[in-house]
Amino acid sequence: MKPIVLVHGFWVTPRSWEHWKAHYEAKGHQVIAPAYPGFEVEVEALNADPTPIIDVTVPQIIAHYEEAIRALPESPIIIGHSAGGAFTQILLDHGFGAAGVALNSAPTEGVRVVPLSQLKSTFPVLKTPANRHKAIGLTFDEWKYAFTNTFTDDEARALWERYAIPASGGILWGGVLANFQPGHQDTWVDYHNDNRAPLLFVSGSEDHIMPPAIQESNAKHYKSKTITERREYEGYAHLLPAQKGWEQIADEVLEWALAHAK
Repeated sequence: MKPIVLVHGFWVTPRSWEHWKAHYEAKGHQVIAPAYPGFEVEVEALNADPTPIIDVTVPQIIAHYEEAIRALPESPIIIGHSAGGAFTQILLDHGFGAAGVALNSAPTEGVRVVPLSQLKSTFPVLKTPANRHKAIGLTFDEWKYAFTNTFTDDEARALWERYAIPASGGILWGGVLANFQPGHQDTWVDYHNDNRAPLLFVSGSEDHIMPPAIQESNAKHYKSKTITERREYEGYAHLLPAQKGWEQIADEVLEWALAHAK
């Protein structure tokens, strides 16, 4: 069976994949969910000391995942959520992975769609350039709007307490500026790369921080001959991997990836 690599996004750690990891392992897959460099400690430790969040860079994250993938017995299915979706695209572009799935994906360089709900979701970080040198957390109300707007308050608060950590202001500001600086930035991919593995974009219709319009635009940027498809699931918020009914989505995206794996 193909191994599976799960790539987490910002404001969370690999703990956010706990149910998907167990679900896929029960099917017989080898599953790894590496943390970003320095994020190997628990959520509570990162909230107490966010220094690793401030220090990490996108090239370090990508190199870390590439090293983990090289250690696997064969080319894996790569599934990334949010920023992890953008990192999944970069890994595929670098020649890693047999197929990739980007769930509620952050955009790669060149995607300039910026819905109002995304601006509101990321405002805690982007409201001042001074945050480029900080790790910025979300209050419960900010988390509820950005990640769990379709969840009950009790569900949303439990997930906030279990999963939420600050995010890197530097990386988020870098993503905003990537389309306005000369040369290729950290989230650049070659949209014409015919050797890239197949890629599936998955959108939650109610996602505030990475709405479907972002994945639609991102998918349209790809001009290669390699398979690039998109699906949308009605009623799902940004934290799709933890929303009721996630098992069906987990099974369907894995089925797609295995059917199209190179």
